[in-house]
Amino acid sequence: MIQFENVSKQYDNGQIAVKSLNLAIEKGEFFVIIGPSGCGKTTLLKMINRLIHLTDGTIRIEGKRISDYNLHELRWNIGYVLQQIALFPHMTIEENIAIVPELKKWKPEKIQHRVQELLDMVGLDPANYRHRKPKELSGGEQQRVGVIRALAADPEVILMDEPFSALDPISRAKLQDDLLKLQRTIRKTIVFVSHDMQEALKLGDRICVMKDGEIVQLGTPQEIIQHPANDFVREFMGLTKEFEIQRVIQPSLMEESNLQHSVSSQDSLQIILSKLAQHDCLTVVDEGEVVGMITRESVIQFLADDSVTRGDRHD
Repeated sequence: MIQFENVSKQYDNGQIAVKSLNLAIEKGEFFVIIGPSGCGKTTLLKMINRLIHLTDGTIRIEGKRISDYNLHELRWNIGYVLQQIALFPHMTIEENIAIVPELKKWKPEKIQHRVQELLDMVGLDPANYRHRKPKELSGGEQQRVGVIRALAADPEVILMDEPFSALDPISRAKLQDDLLKLQRTIRKTIVFVSHDMQEALKLGDRICVMKDGEIVQLGTPQEIIQHPANDFVREFMGLTKEFEIQRVIQPSLMEESNLQHSVSSQDSLQIILSKLAQHDCLTVVDEGEVVGMITRESVIQFLADDSVTRGDRHD
């Protein structure tokens, strides 16, 4: 779907942001790019829709070089969601969503139907929201509109540049859940930049860990957690933390615990992660007695604690 072939970016001041990078993002994939400040993740994202021009190499979408697309055509066919929500304050929610469909000369009836469909899709009642102005919405509601505005003209590719990082934790978690649910329905190719390891593990089909303009590791969340490529990945993903099993044990919700899917309270983090790659929930046994359970979500939360801002918000 999106192919990077020996792509490099060097700025006029001599800074090299991306170094001869090769990468393939599959159609319908939720692809997360993560890394510390200055690693090149935002530069990589913005090169896809030519907001930043590459220095060397080639980027292709569906086999066609992005330089061969008309610039307006390219950007109209790529949705883009920013951290700064960037809704036009003088326009209604309906008018904000309709911008690209109008530029593509859709018929008014089709646009109205699309606006209603998208608002319904993210749980915003069209009758109550379509005629409001952005200032009348909460931050989370505005960001929902930002997401569906990017979907309005039904693009195949959606670029998301830390879209939830400015929101409070509750709104952020809710929007992450909503986005996962939405993606199961629409199956778009989503390229998502984040500095939040927990977010990356939760959302990504695959995660691309970057450092100094290069890919350090690329794989599924389970692959990266179970087989980190080096000490940088271990530290960035929180895998060097001393594992305290008491912090992730939860009371068992089952009357009869499943001992087939169990771990010992003495097991290492790597053993537990390996088993959680196969099962969402494990029974914890201590000296033959069931003491609770561990879920994949609770361990990811443990790894993410105190590491939410390992990377900065700008590259």
